[in-house]
Amino acid sequence: MKVGFIGLGLMGAPMAANLARGGHQLFLFDVVRIPADLIAAGGVACASSGEVAGRADVVITMVPKTADVEQILFSPGGVAENLSPGKLVIDMSSSAPFETRKFAERIGKIGCEYLDAPVSGGDIGAREGSLTIMVGGTDRAFERARPLFALMGRNITHVGASGDGHATKLANAIIVGGTMTAVAEALHVVKLSGASPAAVRAALKGGFADSRVLDLHGKRMAERDFVPGGPARFQLKDMRTAEDFAEKAGAHLTILPKLIEMYTELIERQGDALDVSAILLEVERRTRESTK
Repeated sequence: MKVGFIGLGLMGAPMAANLARGGHQLFLFDVVRIPADLIAAGGVACASSGEVAGRADVVITMVPKTADVEQILFSPGGVAENLSPGKLVIDMSSSAPFETRKFAERIGKIGCEYLDAPVSGGDIGAREGSLTIMVGGTDRAFERARPLFALMGRNITHVGASGDGHATKLANAIIVGGTMTAVAEALHVVKLSGASPAAVRAALKGGFADSRVLDLHGKRMAERDFVPGGPARFQLKDMRTAEDFAEKAGAHLTILPKLIEMYTELIERQGDALDVSAILLEVERRTRESTK
């Protein structure tokens, strides 16, 4: 396929690279830079998102926020103005579900299809093509995009209509944030007791406490490796979007506000260039503060 890819950061670049290795022609745009390896693999650098939409049959966006998606799609000279009927737009960012449904309606009026297909799995999953992909949209659009998804992920689920993919990603953000903090607190308390966090993590694997978070991020915590695979600022952004979504949906949540408070304080004190597993630092800080 002729595939446009807009947003070539920590996640987008390796996802696009997997599409190139799968034999697809890529048309590329990013506001910062287009990685040289994607050009070497045959990708075509474009001057704007509008040019991408004009040259590709499928346009993928992978950018930080809902507002960025809206700007790319509907700003003057952007994607929507350069689409022709029959094309497919796939938003693989983490966006707000209710706004996504409006985007899908506007793209549909042009005669094009729209999927929301956010991902989970971090930079490792993006490089390995092992992402979890949660898709909202029509059956027809999903089947059309399935060969592309198969190059980027392993667990690919069509969860429902437009917006449902992003709703699933927000559920993911709540679970990951809660599990990440629980793992941090667990490894922190065992360290204070004199046990080895690495040994405790190994002992817990395979039991009911086991999870992908314990496996990958528990290892980071035990080794105190907080160079980002998945930046803490992205986790906070997704949880704030989830909180807004919950409010609009009429849900009262108790755990999520506490998680947002902790990640906000982590970033305010430690900066935004740390991995999501650095929540351990905030857990440790709170212990120090409580014992003063």
